[in-house]
Amino acid sequence: MKPSLLRRTVAEFVGTLLLLATVVGSGIMAERLAAGNVALALLANTIATGAALVALILAFGPVSGAHLNPAVTLADAWRGGIAWRESPVYIAAQIAGAFAGVASAHLMFGLTLFTASTHVRNGPAQLFSEFIATFGLLSVIWGCSWNRPAAIPFAVGAYITAAYWFTASTSFANPAVTFARSTSNTFAGIRPADAAGFVVAQLAGAFTATLFFRWLLPSVRADGLD
Repeated sequence: MKPSLLRRTVAEFVGTLLLLATVVGSGIMAERLAAGNVALALLANTIATGAALVALILAFGPVSGAHLNPAVTLADAWRGGIAWRESPVYIAAQIAGAFAGVASAHLMFGLTLFTASTHVRNGPAQLFSEFIATFGLLSVIWGCSWNRPAAIPFAVGAYITAAYWFTASTSFANPAVTFARSTSNTFAGIRPADAAGFVVAQLAGAFTATLFFRWLLPSVRADGLD
């Protein structure tokens, strides 16, 4: 029996909060310690994010499925893994948790609660990168859900670790993460004007991957993610 919607919603809020605290906080720490070496800062940010994803999905997966991502929630609702009427509640919790995570990271490092980012991330290459990043993320989730659902936390963490490096955008792959990071003028930030384009590309990538796997593996259980 699934936990109540309230418990699942709280799990999504707290899980997304901790994810953003990791992404933004490790970015701040990495930038301060890397002495201007951007590659080293990105490596530190990558390792922290990938490790946190594994831990958070393992911790919150049994409660809510640990979507931590509106694109994943919408794709899961399309496949029947979560009721459509519950998806807005999940998404609201994820967005609120993402902004709370940014605020938490800023508080930990003595920064202003929210500051609009000036980090420019625009252009066709960046948008295509977000499409590919999110397509790959949903492909990993659906592919593993077919016969190895227990591997999803490790596969997602490994994929995002890799995608930080093989995409020009450093793989946001998450609308809640994107909007929240636009309020952090730090290493992990994105200019608010660029956030909407990222989100459109992410949703397109998630939709395409889900459609593809409906054809590739029609027998995938919709509840494999949860």
